[in-house]
Amino acid sequence: MKLVLATRNPHKVREFGALLAPHEVGALPKEVELPPETGATFAENALEKARAAARALGVPAIADDSGIQSEALGGAPGVRSARFAGEHATDEQNLDKLLAEAPAGSALAYVCALAFVAPDGTEQLVEGRCTGTLAVQPRGSGGFGYDPAFIPDDLEGGRTMAELSPDEKDAIRGSRRSLARPRSRSPRTAG
Repeated sequence: MKLVLATRNPHKVREFGALLAPHEVGALPKEVELPPETGATFAENALEKARAAARALGVPAIADDSGIQSEALGGAPGVRSARFAGEHATDEQNLDKLLAEAPAGSALAYVCALAFVAPDGTEQLVEGRCTGTLAVQPRGSGGFGYDPAFIPDDLEGGRTMAELSPDEKDAIRGSRRSLARPRSRSPRTAG
């Protein structure tokens, strides 16, 4: 089955291409406009992006919205994870802000909502979580975003996500969990 991934993020295209193999996953064409991420939840944002891509291209679309939640910051950055330090902030700036505002060792959760929308209006939504703690300082080079300061609960040794091999990361990352062990499912058909 050919699917379009409703993102222009090259990290996500690589990650989901591997996770969804053997399905053919294509990146969103430049001419397709995605709605702004204005939802209050990861699920709302993922559904809106998948709906827009499926409607524009007439093929099944998958979209995700994911980010990190800090217990010490009341769930922030949450849906603003990519813009935590400002509208055009870099991954490094967002990570620096999290490290400055949340205490080392505090509880974190990566959350990923995945939405599938078919051209006929069929929708499916799944969510996954990966819990961990905030490192004292960034470590590792095998990740992006908040990976260098996220120590997953599922592994011993205190390594950050950026210090893990791709296989180790896939086994615990929220997007993998969204596909393998969904927390919620809500299939819908338009009509």
